[in-house]
Amino acid sequence: MDLNLTVTAKQKQFIKATADEVLFGGAAGGGKSRGQLTDALLYALKYPGSKQLILRRTFPDLERSLIREHLSFYPLKGKIYTYNSSTHRGQFKNGSTLDFGYLDSEMDVYQYQGAEYDTIRFDELTQFTEYMYLYLISRLRGVNDYPKQVKSSANPGGIGHAWVKERFIDIGPPDEVHSVTDQQSGTQSTRLFIPSRVTDNSALMQSDPDYIKRLERLPEKERRALLYGDWDLFEGQFFSEFRREVHVCEPFPIPAHWRRYVVIDYGMDMLAGLWIAVNEQGRAWAYREVYEGRDNGKGKDGKGHIVRDAAARLKALTPADEQIYCWLAPPDLWGRNKDTGKSTAEIFAESGIYFEKASASRVDGWRAVHEWLALNKDEQGNMVPGLMIFSTCTNLIRTLPAVQFDPKNSEDVANEPHELTHAPDALRYFCASWTSPAEQQKEEKKTIFDYFTDDDQQGDPLGWGDEIHVI
Repeated sequence: MDLNLTVTAKQKQFIKATADEVLFGGAAGGGKSRGQLTDALLYALKYPGSKQLILRRTFPDLERSLIREHLSFYPLKGKIYTYNSSTHRGQFKNGSTLDFGYLDSEMDVYQYQGAEYDTIRFDELTQFTEYMYLYLISRLRGVNDYPKQVKSSANPGGIGHAWVKERFIDIGPPDEVHSVTDQQSGTQSTRLFIPSRVTDNSALMQSDPDYIKRLERLPEKERRALLYGDWDLFEGQFFSEFRREVHVCEPFPIPAHWRRYVVIDYGMDMLAGLWIAVNEQGRAWAYREVYEGRDNGKGKDGKGHIVRDAAARLKALTPADEQIYCWLAPPDLWGRNKDTGKSTAEIFAESGIYFEKASASRVDGWRAVHEWLALNKDEQGNMVPGLMIFSTCTNLIRTLPAVQFDPKNSEDVANEPHELTHAPDALRYFCASWTSPAEQQKEEKKTIFDYFTDDDQQGDPLGWGDEIHVI
């Protein structure tokens, strides 16, 4: 049977993806829905008797997009495929089925309580709640040996933006399969995020070349989300200037002469720390992090750290040959405990870590972070940010663009969700403190004797014998 299907490179990557959970997401017009429908068709034909469910949030969305589009290219002739508009079910000649569904509310998930599916598909996943998604995953089961997957497509934004971003974007680089352990059950699964751009959809570019121009006329936030597929942007975002493609870089060896700082945000519930290096021009790179505690939502140790354990952890993460120019901590570490008479800073000092006080000003501190994130011309005339972040600092990358405005003070960051504030607070302490750039390396001056070996320099370095006398 000749289906005469044409797919883009990204759609092909989505179709061939074997991870347990796959998200095909990003810019509008990237061919995500078409990729979903094509993948569903090929799966149904490859696995006779398979069962699939494809979902949109509302029935009008389902009818005018997925239902209408799939009828335009599915093999309706020869009774290979038929669609029942009253049951919203597609039936293949080989026994495979494709159910089209929608979820108006979270209660609607219970209509699938006894169902079994080999593959479940969410179109526009960010329109669904996390509860809807997790409940439907439980319907992924069957006695056959067909691959069981959840395959989704989405644009940034919508009510599910935050949880979708955390589940697929924040776990690591795109186009790579990541193994993730569920903190409640301890089970492992694999996840993959495939980013899409409107320019990936060659068919759309040919048929409607002005589509990009219309997206470019949108307000900044909508433009960055729908045109560029920017996931680090949402309403109420405090650091809207943060962009992964600008502020995040791959790790590289930090030159030994750069000045290194360690800055922490510490409490019994969380140890958040950043290692930051400053070069000769005063630009900074956050190159290492620690993020462990009760409420980090990542399951690390789940217990937080007493002071001596926190000190031991910081020292363990700092190589012995790494010279730290300054350790910075918030002023509240110098408050004395009524029972012991000692401050937290003193206990850190007893463990070999001597902190200096960072500025506690929140508003001035956040302004400083904005300044460090801003773009300025470097010596070559390129526009570059003052602060870069290694891709290995996943929690700083995750939380910095996620913090929101305090509803009572537009110049401050909201304290909720509290888990998001620790790494940005640590960064604030660094940015608000006076830091000096690394010293320019000087060329080592050599004397004539440096060009000879130790043996040459014994008594007669130039080999002139009695022709020269040292007075």
